[in-house]
Amino acid sequence: MFDNGGRLELYDKKCDQLLKESEIRFAGIVDKDGQLISGGFKKGLVPHEGDETRLQSFLEFVSKASIRKEYDESLGPINYLAARRDKAVLVSFPFPITQILLLISAEPTANIENLAKKVVEIFTDVN
Repeated sequence: MFDNGGRLELYDKKCDQLLKESEIRFAGIVDKDGQLISGGFKKGLVPHEGDETRLQSFLEFVSKASIRKEYDESLGPINYLAARRDKAVLVSFPFPITQILLLISAEPTANIENLAKKVVEIFTDVN
């Protein structure tokens, strides 16, 4: 379990930093039960029709995939999972210690590697 006070405030600040990136539409922290606990859509942005449903579906997929550990020993733990769709790029970053996920939705033109570098830069002190 994590501290709801300071930790959530920290997550909000980090998500806000990510949302300053022009291509990022959504940055949120989701708990192990699939509930959004911090962050959200970029202010003033009108989500694409079905955005929230798509994010929920992706979250379910990512949660299942992140929990799987069968390749951790031979290949190492998952750093991030990404899906490129026609209308969006979806990327998730698991935080195994606190059992939360950072979920990002970006424009389809986004470079996934650059997004990953940005996330590492911003979230480097979070576990």
